[in-house]
Amino acid sequence: MVRKIICGSGFCAVTEDGVLVEYIQDNPSDQCGDILLGKTDRLMPGMNCAFVDIGRKKNGFLPMDENSNSFTEGKIRSGESMVVQIKKEETGTKGAFLTRDITFPGAMVILMPMNRYIGVSSRITDESVRERLKKAGREIAADRFGLVMRKAAEDADEDTIRQEAESLYETWLMTAEKASQGGKPGSILFSGRIADRLQEDYARDGTDTTQEKKEADTDIIRQLRQAKERTVRMPGGGNIVLDRCEAMTVIDINTASAAGAGSKERTILETNLEACTIIAQQVRLRNLSGIILIDFIDMDNETDRSMVLSRLEECFSRDRVKTVIHGWTSLGLIEMTRKRTRTEIYDNLLEVCPVCGGTGYVLREQKE
Repeated sequence: MVRKIICGSGFCAVTEDGVLVEYIQDNPSDQCGDILLGKTDRLMPGMNCAFVDIGRKKNGFLPMDENSNSFTEGKIRSGESMVVQIKKEETGTKGAFLTRDITFPGAMVILMPMNRYIGVSSRITDESVRERLKKAGREIAADRFGLVMRKAAEDADEDTIRQEAESLYETWLMTAEKASQGGKPGSILFSGRIADRLQEDYARDGTDTTQEKKEADTDIIRQLRQAKERTVRMPGGGNIVLDRCEAMTVIDINTASAAGAGSKERTILETNLEACTIIAQQVRLRNLSGIILIDFIDMDNETDRSMVLSRLEECFSRDRVKTVIHGWTSLGLIEMTRKRTRTEIYDNLLEVCPVCGGTGYVLREQKE
C-alpha cells in the first residue's frame, strides 16, 4: 500500500493507493489536540464537571475527575486559570470536550506530563516485548512524566525512543513556561501542524507515509464530491446509502445492478465484501463518529457472515481514529462505534437547506 499526505493551501488530504480516505480543511476553529489557557467559569458538582471559558461563545466541558488513577493535578477550583487540551471539537449545541491530562503524541510514544502512567499499546501482544518496553519507559520517564509506548516502538532501540520522549518533554516545558506568563482564556499554547499529526498517527501501523505539497487535483475533487452524496455506487454494480440521524449513522447496502457470475448467495456475499472497503473509506473520509449501524444484505450462511465481519475489521484496521466493531446484533445488523474528535465533513462542506431545514423533504403542494 502507498499512503500519501497531500498538503495544499487550506487543506490536508490522505490517500491510500490513490483512494482519498481523509480530507481536513485548515480551519482556525478546529483546534482538536491544541493546548490552551482556560478559566473555570462554573462548577457543576451535580454533573461532576466544570464549564471552562476557552475564549469561544460556548464554554468547554471539563470532567472534574480525569479517567486515570495516576493523574497528578488536584481538584478544580472556581475562577482558576488552567492548562487544558481539546479532546473533541464542539458540535451543534455542545461545547468542546476538554481534559487537563495533556498528551503529546509522537511516532513511537505518547508523552503525558501530568501523569505518571507507563503503558504499552494493546496492538503489541508479545508479553516479553511488552515487559521490555514498560521497563524502558520507566527508565526514560524517571518519574517526570507518563509514557505510552506505541506500536512503532516495538522495533525501535531504546536510545531512539528516549530521544523522541525527551524532545516531547522539552516541548511541554516550553508550553508550561508560556502558560506561566498568563494571557486571555483561549490563548493557544501549543498547536501541532495537521500534517505532522497525521504523520505521527499513521506511523503506528508501520506503513511508510510520504508527504507532498500540491493543490487538489481533479481526482481528489471528484472523490471529495462523492463524499457529499447520500448514495455511493460500487464498481461491482451495488451501492451503499448513508443516512445521518441525531444519535447515529445508518448505512444500507443494496445489490442494485450487481450481477455476479455465480449463484444469488455468491452475488450477495461479493457485494457485501466489496461494501466493506467502500464503507471504511467513506466513514474515514466523512469522519463519521458515534454509533454506526450497517445493514448488510441478508446472509443465511454463518460462514459468509463471519467473512464479512472479518473483512470489515480488516478494512478499518488502517483507521487512525479509534473504532470498535461490536459485531452482529440480534436483528442482523453490524454495530460499531467510532471516536468523535473533529467535526464531520458535512459540517465543513455543506449547509443545512433553508427550505427543508435538513429533513430532505418539503411540503407537497395541496390541491384545493
